[in-house]
Amino acid sequence: MIWKSEFTTLSLIDGQKEEIKAKTVEEFYLSLIKELREDGRIGTSYAYLNSYRTLKNFNKGKKLNYTFSYIDVEFCKKFEKWMRRKGNNDVTISYQFRSLRAAFNKAIEAKIVSRNKTPFIEYKLSRFNTKRALSKEDILKIIDADCSHANKRRQFTQDIFTFSYLCGGISFVDIAHLTETNIVEDRLLYKRQKTHGSINLMLTDRAKQIIQKYSYYQRQTGYLFPILHNKRHVTPMQQNNRVHKVCHQINQELKVFAKELNIKAEVTTYVARHSFATILKKSGVNIGIISQALGHQDIKTTQIYLSKFDNEQVDNAMKNLL
Repeated sequence: MIWKSEFTTLSLIDGQKEEIKAKTVEEFYLSLIKELREDGRIGTSYAYLNSYRTLKNFNKGKKLNYTFSYIDVEFCKKFEKWMRRKGNNDVTISYQFRSLRAAFNKAIEAKIVSRNKTPFIEYKLSRFNTKRALSKEDILKIIDADCSHANKRRQFTQDIFTFSYLCGGISFVDIAHLTETNIVEDRLLYKRQKTHGSINLMLTDRAKQIIQKYSYYQRQTGYLFPILHNKRHVTPMQQNNRVHKVCHQINQELKVFAKELNIKAEVTTYVARHSFATILKKSGVNIGIISQALGHQDIKTTQIYLSKFDNEQVDNAMKNLL
């Protein structure tokens, strides 16, 4: 049985049904995952695959033969209750709901469901305690720690976290794909793997020192950091698997590192990105400038009144990082 209910208030007043394509949640997820894989966006496809599998488990292993309009506030409450019974914490629950919301938004764009059917206006995801940003004090503990006598994994972990924080909160997957062509006149120029948005930021002296530290590897593999190898990791799948593996190793090391530094918050590579934005915001930097540095494309959130800021403004803003 397929649940269908795709009428908007406006369409009922007009006496017309909005042009909504009949497609189940099952069909949409599978087609979305397939499309992402064909586009080479393997990492993103895995995120939606994880979301799909979790929803299917919630549905007792049955196909998701209902439309997106079936996913209402009551559905979300039951989904949350089910995940909590499974022992999931707020971070995991938040991740699952944000993935579901992203899929829902894509379904809206594809006219699979009406915009006014979204449950996420009433069912706020901000209710989950998922603080990921560190204070400047804790950030400095990590990037100023003396790791000169530590093992290579600890040194690399510190370098990657520091580089991410100092370079606009660049994500780990974007760091992994950097090459010498991304460095132009002491600036970091690259396109985000996730959104393909262009980023143009100055490189601080510390960031340049970190890059120089791995110059030998750059000559051997074509990448700035010892994550990918241009002869071993050729296909999108190989690259994604390698990035995922190294990111996991670094996050494990960050967990131990943070504990040694008496940092109570959970620290991952992604925390550097959140901390970059939060610390600049607390420093009084315009949210639009922060948004441009992050490469956000969602106008409804951080870029709601962003036009364009020149490089000098972004450069001056980033001086607040240390």
